[in-house]
Amino acid sequence: MNYRDWTRESRSPLLQWLEDISNLDIERYSNSDERLALWINLYNALTIAQVLDRYPIPSIRPTILGVPNWIGFFRFFSRSVYRLGDRAFSLGKIEHDILRREFRDPRIHFALVCASIGCPLLRNQAYRAEIVHDQLAEDARRFIRNPDKVHYNAETGVLYCSKIFKWYRQDFLSVAPSIPDYINAYLEPSDFIPAETPIRYLPYDWSLNEQN
Repeated sequence: MNYRDWTRESRSPLLQWLEDISNLDIERYSNSDERLALWINLYNALTIAQVLDRYPIPSIRPTILGVPNWIGFFRFFSRSVYRLGDRAFSLGKIEHDILRREFRDPRIHFALVCASIGCPLLRNQAYRAEIVHDQLAEDARRFIRNPDKVHYNAETGVLYCSKIFKWYRQDFLSVAPSIPDYINAYLEPSDFIPAETPIRYLPYDWSLNEQN
């Protein structure tokens, strides 16, 4: 994300979109794909808006004298930042109470971007109901085929992967018998990883996902 240029130019399109949809009664949407696309777009838009309100910042995880301030970090996700109709939402509520609970699709973890380098890349287009599942499949494939997020060391027989697979392990195991099995679905057959492969989780980079 090029936050610097965004702050120099106008944030009005983003803020206008957030205002335009604030009166939607999303519960009356009969198409679940419309709801899915809207909630993902809303999560990412609100994350960007929060960063722009604080920019410049090195990370969404603040520090005090070099020590991570976990209270400030969790407040980024837990405090209410938006009203949709008569309900208040935090980023955490959108992710855990709505997206994970209602849709039960672990691919959302490759679409939600928390403004950090360790997160998935932010898609340069909105999620749309008619293609949202294709978009999520592409997001999962791009993340899993990125060696900075997932790589298998054939010499040691160890699978190294993002902590997203640790934090949301049960989400992935709800659709696959193991983490390697889930990952294999997005790899070429020649890159097959045995299900019993030991896993080591990579350090998560909370630095701001700022374009240099």
